[in-house]
Amino acid sequence: MPTPRVLAIVLAGGEGKRLMPLTQARAKPAVPFGGLYRLVDFALSNLVNSGYLHVVVLTQYKSHSLDRHIARTWRMSPLLGNYVAPVPAQQRVGKHWYLGSADAIYQCLNIIEDEKPDIVVVVGADHVYRMDFSQMVDAHIESGAEITVAGIRQPIGMADQFGVIDTDPEDPTKIRAFLEKPTDPEGLADSPGEVLASMGNYVMNADALVEAVTQDAASPTSRHDMGGDIVPAFVERGTAGVYDFIRNDVPGSTDRDRDYWRDVGSIDAFYDAHKDLISITPVFNLYNQQWPLFTGNTGLPPAKFVHAAEGRTGHAADSLVSPGVIVSGGTVSGSVLSPGVYVHSWATVSDSVLMDGVEIQRHAQVHRAILDKGVVVAERARVGLNPEEDRARGFHVTESGLTVVPKGTLVD
Repeated sequence: MPTPRVLAIVLAGGEGKRLMPLTQARAKPAVPFGGLYRLVDFALSNLVNSGYLHVVVLTQYKSHSLDRHIARTWRMSPLLGNYVAPVPAQQRVGKHWYLGSADAIYQCLNIIEDEKPDIVVVVGADHVYRMDFSQMVDAHIESGAEITVAGIRQPIGMADQFGVIDTDPEDPTKIRAFLEKPTDPEGLADSPGEVLASMGNYVMNADALVEAVTQDAASPTSRHDMGGDIVPAFVERGTAGVYDFIRNDVPGSTDRDRDYWRDVGSIDAFYDAHKDLISITPVFNLYNQQWPLFTGNTGLPPAKFVHAAEGRTGHAADSLVSPGVIVSGGTVSGSVLSPGVYVHSWATVSDSVLMDGVEIQRHAQVHRAILDKGVVVAERARVGLNPEEDRARGFHVTESGLTVVPKGTLVD
């Protein structure tokens, strides 16, 4: 059988309301993550590492920084026709923006018509994971299904947080029902305490996808959503399959991180995923060079740690420190520091995420906080140590007591 022609579509139009204020000025897929990256880099790295080099990124909400990042970072050689192209909402079929993920694809059917793929891989742009999509495509072709949905095993007690894939007992690769946030689902046959949750990644026959989103566009009752409308339609026809993520074998993965996947849709989940990066044995390993994560070159110098006087030692422990960071007589622990962060003398940063260009002045204290780009914590100021104090200053504080400071804020 000849190698199928594959087009990849990345759905990157999400507003990300639950990540406010990090999404106040940017789309969710453009939110910085892990020091050097943007969330969209994980989906794009997976696709490129899988060998899929014809990629379009459908953008919509506050997309400028996302479009700019893709244009600067994801430049393919045009010699062989490879590309990663951001495609903004264009109102091709009416005077309205994307009504949902299925409508986003419907409004961009011209891309599929131009590319003429056999298979379309559709992925979200705001999850943290590694995945070889070529293995899923092979499984899809072998199954004969029209659509294959990627499923991640989750504890049955968390089923009400996901779209859950109910499989056919006689054929566990076939979807019997697609359940939206069920409260009492059946467990898996080989693991009764787990369910398969949809990862928001799909492999589809191109002709079936075109037909499905076209019919969906004509339905006045549809939400025009891939998971909520398109998948159930294929399930009803008996042509929907599931790909268990546990089968995916990414080069260089370990038993600890091989089936890692995180939906970082909330502030607490976003923070917890950062903490996964800095474990002594990382739960998600950024250092797997057999399946690299790509992002833009900062052009910044190496990180620097200065002052070794007693009581004024610049150091960081159990932390990720990016290029361009200067820790000058301050103390950093359990934190992620993005490019250009400056920690001054006698300042302390603990269990926090600091984005690009944050400055922590002398004697300042930061604890369990996420500081967006360009935040300045003034001399002797503190943030994250007293949730009530932070709320009184207008900062967002989660129920777990995590403080988020918006971009460009002066904390004094």
